[in-house]
Amino acid sequence: MSCILAIETSTEVCSVALGQDGDTIFEKVCEENNAHTRHLATFVDEALSFANSHAIPLDAVAITEGPGSYTGLRIGTSTAKGICYGFNIPLITIPTLKMLCARPLLYEELDEDALLCPMIDARRMEVYAAIYDRSLRNIRETQADIIDETSYADYLEKQPIYFFGNGAEKCIDIIKHPNARFIPNIKANAKSMLPLAELAIAKNDFADVAYFEPYYLKEFVATKAKQLF
Repeated sequence: MSCILAIETSTEVCSVALGQDGDTIFEKVCEENNAHTRHLATFVDEALSFANSHAIPLDAVAITEGPGSYTGLRIGTSTAKGICYGFNIPLITIPTLKMLCARPLLYEELDEDALLCPMIDARRMEVYAAIYDRSLRNIRETQADIIDETSYADYLEKQPIYFFGNGAEKCIDIIKHPNARFIPNIKANAKSMLPLAELAIAKNDFADVAYFEPYYLKEFVATKAKQLF
């Protein structure tokens, strides 16, 4: 089995976790503003010290690849790459929105035919969202959505959709379709990455440490703008 260091910095949450044999053996979380710069290095050092003191070899580092904030992703990616080079271990990257689905799938009672719509908050009534089924198959790719009463209507007419993440809060009073479900308090967390990282190891699905770049929100917007114009 494997020991994975998970680092999450794509949203306002700064968190680090160690997973071994399917269990979380170390975790540190901070939800303060600008916590990544102040706390990430300390959290990572504590995690590595924990693994070393228990004679647990580190097998891989997992990070969220975005979309997310430029500063947070840059700090997390740089840290993860440094550890991968230093320990000569592989890098696992997980889409932020996919990672947000882990907790609802593990701990919530969902309708059998439900879809999952994780959301990251953006300015005004805009969110960044994707749609997955319960097997985490991507039903709709990540898009920048301006929320109104007709948002996701084509999907909602067919089956229930669970909305969650820090972008879902501003949708509660707008999306009133009877098939719309809202799950509160689902936040980005390194611990939620661990089951997905285990699957990546089983599939030998690793990123290129030298060339990997995270998926910044501002770059996502720029790409969409080019497609439109």
